[in-house]
Amino acid sequence: MTLSPDTVMRHASRAVPRYTSYPTAPHFTPDVTGRTYQRWLLDVPENATLSLYLHIPYCDTLCWFCGCHTKITRQYAPIETYLVALRREIDLVTQILPASTRVTHIHWGGGSPTILAPDDIRRLADHVADRFSLAADCDFAVEVDPRGMDDGRIKALLERGLSRVSIGVQDFDPAVQAAINRFQSVDETRAVIDRFRAGGIRSLNIDAVYGLPKQGLAQLESTLDSVMDFRPDRLALFGYAHVPWVKRHQAMILESDLPGVVDRHAHALAAGQRIQAAGYQAIGIDHFALPGDSLAVAQRAGRLRRNFQGYTDDPADVLIGLGASAISALPQGYVQNEPAMARYQREVETGHLAAIRGRALTDEDRRRARVIERLMCDLRFSAAHCLGDGAQEAEALIAVADRIVREDRDGFVEATADGFAITEEGRPFTRLLAAEFDAYLAQRPGGHSLAV
Repeated sequence: MTLSPDTVMRHASRAVPRYTSYPTAPHFTPDVTGRTYQRWLLDVPENATLSLYLHIPYCDTLCWFCGCHTKITRQYAPIETYLVALRREIDLVTQILPASTRVTHIHWGGGSPTILAPDDIRRLADHVADRFSLAADCDFAVEVDPRGMDDGRIKALLERGLSRVSIGVQDFDPAVQAAINRFQSVDETRAVIDRFRAGGIRSLNIDAVYGLPKQGLAQLESTLDSVMDFRPDRLALFGYAHVPWVKRHQAMILESDLPGVVDRHAHALAAGQRIQAAGYQAIGIDHFALPGDSLAVAQRAGRLRRNFQGYTDDPADVLIGLGASAISALPQGYVQNEPAMARYQREVETGHLAAIRGRALTDEDRRRARVIERLMCDLRFSAAHCLGDGAQEAEALIAVADRIVREDRDGFVEATADGFAITEEGRPFTRLLAAEFDAYLAQRPGGHSLAV
């Protein structure tokens, strides 16, 4: 079925969450404090598996499209000060957690973690390894900015067991790069990839973006051809989220330079088809992986997960977020650290956990979270995902699913024995379907990005 422009406009122009959690971050409240977080850490079960996310919020240049929590600096002293606080937070958390917990996954994100000097990379990695118990096969992933990446940083990361590299490309077209203030050549990117591969990394992920200013389909397809020439194990194709009321620097991007909603949809479809034609398996709504990659294997086995870093095969029981603005996910709920660097540093340096908001989960939250995660990962609703303690608790969610099937006029879903499956036409609109199960969205509907 080919959707009409009017149909695309009606659906794709709506703004909905990306559902990397449920309830989503706009519904976190200050009721969850550092003391709450401490209690939840104390209650982490013995022998639980942990996933660590370390947030390095600094960059040396401002990319106008960026939606991350970052701070621009040309001086290294603020980074050194921040790292002291980050190591102190690690100490505070590990003093509370049961000693028998084991880390199976580590992810450094940002900002740009590769802004760190080689010795600081080693010092931070060693501090984590000293304070936590790492599994023998612990996956260590780092987001890498290839611009100016030198052999010293590459060597330091490889020496400390780096297994997965995630490189942001966005778009290689010079006009697009000028419009987003990020200049990065194909050759520079390839050289960095080659050096990491020569050092033995197991997996390469590349991020590309559609919906950027000055970006037409030809530019996007040319970028993807260059990216697929690198043959990454995973490829993420994100839609640019233009939210200048949230990220003020995005006002540097002229809205008149952005592709319209109908073009965004067409570009995303054409790009996805191009990637799959090159041998990649579609993962959820915006990721792709080679069939032998663990992400693709997890999807086929029904083990795909979704967290604040996107799609993952990480099965850990608890996600611990470390650093300013970092979010933790525990069985009891979500916790977010203070985003302002100075206040974050002051809290942890005085011996306090820096959590300032979060969300304690109810049983109803957990049922809806399961439904939304399976929709985002498997593109399928099954009544079994929301049964919880019994059929009575699932009735409201099953009624929502029945209504979605009954009211579908655009071929987005197909009825199944106990729910529905999202069709290929419906895949780009999965977030809209997930939003139907969101009990909080109507309370605060603004501030989200376009559905496609």
